[in-house]
Amino acid sequence: MDSEISEAFQKELTCFVCLNFLLDPVTIGCGHSFCRSCICLFWEQAFVFASCPVCRQRSEQTNFKTNFLLKTLVSTVRKANLRQFLKCEEHLCGAHKQTKTIFCEADKSLLCLVCSQGQEHKTHKHCAAEKAAEESWEKLANQIRSLWEKIQETERNRKKHGRGTDPWMFYVYRHGDMIRRTYQMAPPLLPEEDYYVESVIKEGENIYDQLISRQEEIIGKKRELREIHKELIQMCSKLDVELLQELEDKLKWSESAQLHVPQPLLPELPARPMSGLMDWLNLFRVNFSFSNEVSSQHIRLFDDARRLTYEHDNPHAPSDGGTAKHFASWGDQSFTSGKQYWEMHVDSSWDWAVGVCKDSWIRKDDSILDESNRDNFLLVCVKQDDHYQLWTTAPTTPLYIERPLERVGVFLDCDDGSVSFVDAAKHSLLWRYDDGRCTFPVRPFICTGHSSSTGAHEEKSIEKEWIIEQ
Repeated sequence: MDSEISEAFQKELTCFVCLNFLLDPVTIGCGHSFCRSCICLFWEQAFVFASCPVCRQRSEQTNFKTNFLLKTLVSTVRKANLRQFLKCEEHLCGAHKQTKTIFCEADKSLLCLVCSQGQEHKTHKHCAAEKAAEESWEKLANQIRSLWEKIQETERNRKKHGRGTDPWMFYVYRHGDMIRRTYQMAPPLLPEEDYYVESVIKEGENIYDQLISRQEEIIGKKRELREIHKELIQMCSKLDVELLQELEDKLKWSESAQLHVPQPLLPELPARPMSGLMDWLNLFRVNFSFSNEVSSQHIRLFDDARRLTYEHDNPHAPSDGGTAKHFASWGDQSFTSGKQYWEMHVDSSWDWAVGVCKDSWIRKDDSILDESNRDNFLLVCVKQDDHYQLWTTAPTTPLYIERPLERVGVFLDCDDGSVSFVDAAKHSLLWRYDDGRCTFPVRPFICTGHSSSTGAHEEKSIEKEWIIEQ
């Protein structure tokens, strides 16, 4: 092949970013090709939007497919270059003046055929130098790709963990204030107020220390992975002979670092029982029936709540929680004055919401979580990945407290204009709205979601969940 043609051909197989042969080549929308790792790193550092490093054309591409034609061409050129390198007189076997075409895996050296059969190497494992080099480049590409994915996972963990760390103590102090107002509202509970609130604050401070420690672990792990990634990228400029000798140690380092990636903590306060709380609430227990039942595959309540988290974790991730059937119903009477307390079963539900809503919302198509919608005061539980998240509405606020598994109590105080939610099984306060937030009249509300695999028996039993606990 003419040297000028050969040089031009090799130039077409060179990455415009790192100026090495393409490794795990990908082609973006404008037609230019790059190493997968190079374009990912280049776009991560983009200040505004992702664009081609060569022509600056904007690209929306996020999932890359390996360009196997370019990969094959690069492999062919690498093999030709290695053969030419090994045939040089300075690289011939000093003892036998033969080309070193054999790679010894035991001591990472190149051997001629005679040396490979000698006493020193005959018991070692050998393979053709071209094959060994090609496998090493493939291992390097796979390791860089795996490491990059782990770096992205660590960054998602950092962001997710930070969202729990930043507001944590604010939530703890706010929860303590809710407890104080509940004690003040219920005189029989006053004797243990200070001790109870102090224990909640202390528990919150202990969890905060754990959050800070875990945050440091995640940041440290990301820094370590970045350093290894940088080292592996530098390996791309190595000669085949150097790669064969040095890669194994780098791979072991990378694989060891990826074994444990610290996960974000999901902080929550434990459900601490308030002695006397349920005795006091039961003084205001009411009985009523539910009506206006609605069954729908498209209730927006739970999907909207799930989306709040998914959009922060990964803007490109699907927020679909799976096919589900939702049932919603409203109480048959409105409340305008006095104090009322009732309990609802939630243990067999996947997603659920309980609370009160205004008559004006019942026939609207608005989402319950719309910030403009201030007519619904609900405690909402949604399944997100492998855990459950509690929210309250008006405004939409995440709760960091243990999820109730049996009965949720709703306390409506029309005199003070407030709504409270309690874990009835554990005698614990979950949330209390500020006085004056709720305007009247309002009706009890419940909505539950069951997966599409729910059996007929479970669907029929949902009516039992809507019966007020006597």
